[in-house]
Amino acid sequence: MENFADAMPGRHWRRRDDGRIVCEVCPRECALQAGQRGLCFVRASDGTQMVLTTYGRSSGFCIDPIEKKPLNHFLPGTPVLSFGTAGCNLTCRFCQNWDISKARQFDRLLDQASPEAIAQAARRLGCASVAFTYNDPVIFLEYAIDTARACHAHGIRTVAVTAGYIAPAARREFFAHMDAANVDLKAFTEDFYHRLATAHRDPILDTLRYLKHETNVWVEVTTLVIPGENDSEAETDAMTRWMVRELGEDVPLHLTAFHPDWKMTDRIPTPPQTLVRARAIARANGLRHVYTGNIRDRDGGSTYCHGCGQRVIDRDWHQINHFALTDDGHCRGCGALCAGVFHGPAGSWGRRRQPVRLRE
Repeated sequence: MENFADAMPGRHWRRRDDGRIVCEVCPRECALQAGQRGLCFVRASDGTQMVLTTYGRSSGFCIDPIEKKPLNHFLPGTPVLSFGTAGCNLTCRFCQNWDISKARQFDRLLDQASPEAIAQAARRLGCASVAFTYNDPVIFLEYAIDTARACHAHGIRTVAVTAGYIAPAARREFFAHMDAANVDLKAFTEDFYHRLATAHRDPILDTLRYLKHETNVWVEVTTLVIPGENDSEAETDAMTRWMVRELGEDVPLHLTAFHPDWKMTDRIPTPPQTLVRARAIARANGLRHVYTGNIRDRDGGSTYCHGCGQRVIDRDWHQINHFALTDDGHCRGCGALCAGVFHGPAGSWGRRRQPVRLRE
């Protein structure tokens, strides 16, 4: 039986009559005997309680452009200190970060850092926010929340990059500490989630509704478009109609290109024209801000005013070349308000990516 003596006590669990510990962080509700780990690999039972085995341990830290999360309407042009841990509560066969999210070896966890050390590092390095990313932060909920509290005490904002597969009670606690989120809506069919991620679609839709209507979290949505799986015009039409109806026309959507990886190396990369066509469908359905990602597409990467059509943020990859919004997000041409979180002029971090070490 594995020993979890050094692990941090976790929250959101219950004990079954047969003695098993049931994790209530995500809809899987893994029922664990003493010494067992959940599917995510990082939440486990020590026989008396649920524990988190990766508290304070990271797969690495990096300063990224906020647009890489991707977030195009949240403090544009600013640097974000990004980190993750190991493991994941989905089993996506197409995972683009599989070396981290599918890790079963803790030698992947190179850096150790307390929540306070992360917050101080973000301030010292000039980062406007800290992002919990690379693997899904819902599985290291306690570490993410403690880090978010420390960041807020230093005036640093927090970002969750997540698949949104989280149970209601844990969802309320987790997102109460987040300023922005990019939610990965992997597809719009239950079949896709069942076959390729061993999960269900509707909990993700519930998370999106919750974020939009019951929180002040700024939310953007990403869909990785995979040839032959979720790239049909009919699915794009259904998904974006749902977004307009349930989330509103101002929630940005990022349609990103798939590259063969992990257990789906038999597929071709997403043709750029597929993303361009999907973007056109989404905009025709009423979404105001639709972006293409993982390809070079100036039109698909830029932000346009919904009032006058002016290009108000001109982007080349993650580099901002022109910014025509006021400090609070109004179009300098017609005065229409662009939805998002804008404070002052755009930052100048550009497309740089800078690894950093935070070992204490």
